[in-house]
Amino acid sequence: MFKSLRVLALATLLPFTLPALAQINTTLPERVEKALKASKLTNDALSLVMIPLDGPGNPTYFNADVSVNPASTMKLFTTYAALEMLGPTYQWQTEFYTDGQLKDGVLNGNLYLKGGGDPKLNMEKLWLLMRDLRANGVRKVNGDLVLDRSYFNIPQLPVFNDDGGDDNKPFLVGPDSLLVNLKSVRLVIRTEGGKATVLMDPPLANVRIDNQVQVSKAAPCPAWPKLRFSPVTQFDGTSLVATGQIPQGCSAQTYMSLLDHPGYTAGAVRGIWQELGGSIMGKDREGSVPKGATLIARANSPDVVEVIRDINKFSNNTMARQLFLSLGEHFRNGADADDAQAAQRVVRQWLARKGITATHLVMENGSGLSRDERVSAREMAAMLQAAWHSPYAAEYISSLPIVAKDGTMRKRLRGTPMAGEAHVKTGTLNTVRALAGFSRDANGRNWVVVAILNSNRPWGASSILDQVLLDLYSSTKRSGG
Repeated sequence: MFKSLRVLALATLLPFTLPALAQINTTLPERVEKALKASKLTNDALSLVMIPLDGPGNPTYFNADVSVNPASTMKLFTTYAALEMLGPTYQWQTEFYTDGQLKDGVLNGNLYLKGGGDPKLNMEKLWLLMRDLRANGVRKVNGDLVLDRSYFNIPQLPVFNDDGGDDNKPFLVGPDSLLVNLKSVRLVIRTEGGKATVLMDPPLANVRIDNQVQVSKAAPCPAWPKLRFSPVTQFDGTSLVATGQIPQGCSAQTYMSLLDHPGYTAGAVRGIWQELGGSIMGKDREGSVPKGATLIARANSPDVVEVIRDINKFSNNTMARQLFLSLGEHFRNGADADDAQAAQRVVRQWLARKGITATHLVMENGSGLSRDERVSAREMAAMLQAAWHSPYAAEYISSLPIVAKDGTMRKRLRGTPMAGEAHVKTGTLNTVRALAGFSRDANGRNWVVVAILNSNRPWGASSILDQVLLDLYSSTKRSGG
């Protein structure tokens, strides 16, 4: 009787109970432990949880209740919460307004671009939105271009130090109510006739290219040519100084973040508008859409389902931060200092409704690009168990990278039995290697797997996490269950 009461008490503490009489492993699999030793890492560097979802099997909990930095596996919380709380078909809106009158193609007034927090307002979508503006008869704007960036209440967070000292890396771009094209450009360098050309895509009307790239004699094309791009702010705009050299007959491309959010957005809008044959006579400035303004064009974002796929497959930090703030904006109340605080509050409440008390969970920006975000492996595994039972489980699981097939797992575990057998999210910081998601064993049964390694020396540790998946597969094959 007393044993039955203890089992019942345990069940009330777990949102999804384990199969009856399952034996819990509290030690590492032998091959995983050997992989740790081969990388000169101690066992306590790894937190590991493996739980069977739809069949027999012994769960593993090792260092499961230690507070760890999850790196980009934190995106699993953000994307699942958004899928359930915003809904799979939720969309963001970006709109053009005017406070003036249109006559004979001339807009006598200001043109307002109001952001709605769209995580995926790329150049194609912006171009189509401006095509709609053109189709509605606008050719010339006599007033200003006014950017309304008031949608989010953005927190003042410390700048993430990427240990590289390069503020122009695209993965460091922060969120914004009016985020355009992830605030990034592609730079294409080509050689022809002994000269180098530098093309910026998209063309920003407020950025000039100062091409000082030299062409050297023909040679095997290097994977990483010695090229450098340095933005220089001047009184009339920004010059992008391109220096270095590239062999004749070679080409290269790179991506970088340029300008601040309003500068980039204004430059992109003006650049596209010029290509469409239009003109804006006034200046660029920030402001709110006035009451009574007329809506003249609107663009809807892709659904949440498509957005979380981009975030999880390719570990997009900026889009994850947009999504996190969108949760905060949608459920904000008067007690929330900003949308990040609101988002963390509603995520905790959402987890609590599922019976998950995540005492270790700290969500700073929801992307994992943080030194301060924390969770335990047990908490993440409980969240993934809940996701498995969600009405939107199929949409959530399909957003994760497929081992050896796509996303951040495209090149890992190729030529092994695990190819195509797991959907898992990866995480990488200079002191973190992580992997979490859903994996099949040799009998076709599904498991939650969470493996998070925190160490000052995590080099080569991805192979340890790969071994976790391989061992789960091979151990069930050996045991037959």
